[in-house]
Amino acid sequence: METELIRKFVVYIPALLVAVTFHEVAHGYVALRLGDPTAKLLGRLTLNPIPHIDLFGSIIMPAILIYISNGQFFFAYAKPVPINPMNFRNPRKGMALSAAAGPVTNILLALASVILLKLVFAPIAGLSPEMVRETLMKPLLMIISASVIVNVVLATFNMIPIPPLDGGRVLTGLLPSRQALFFSKIEPFGFIIVLVLIYTGIANLFIMPVITFFLNIFGML
Repeated sequence: METELIRKFVVYIPALLVAVTFHEVAHGYVALRLGDPTAKLLGRLTLNPIPHIDLFGSIIMPAILIYISNGQFFFAYAKPVPINPMNFRNPRKGMALSAAAGPVTNILLALASVILLKLVFAPIAGLSPEMVRETLMKPLLMIISASVIVNVVLATFNMIPIPPLDGGRVLTGLLPSRQALFFSKIEPFGFIIVLVLIYTGIANLFIMPVITFFLNIFGML
């Protein structure tokens, strides 16, 4: 039991750190391309995970979730990349596009992980001597498999249409101005609403079908 949990920590935590780092950099990079250099000026356009790590959200919380759920449930977040919408020519559109960049990047990372897994490392593992396969290739295959799952879960969760999650910011950018202003007022209570949806199981009604859809497409189920 403890050995299995340790294995899941070793496999999932690195995948989570990579996923949240690329997620945040994608926000900042798209914002930069749209005219907002805030993230770049603050040194957040880097793939070094250290500037992005939130001690609780990136390490402690996912570790606790993996432990109490025996590896069946996890989530993580990084320090949000700062974005100043006033630097955008169209603030609402700019925020929507920069918000969407994070989940889109995670889906692309999941796809890249599938390609590496199935077309590169799995064939190499099959041709490797047993000692190399067991000591090196098997753990590597597990980490890449975890990367697929982590990125799909992170993308799906973040697209819940409640601000401050990315899906909420995208929806705010798509709504007419009056409705967008009204909708954005729920942002201070957004995480409370999300936690209630998760605790009651309502979130699973629309999260799990999407996760299953992508994992089926990627051949992971």
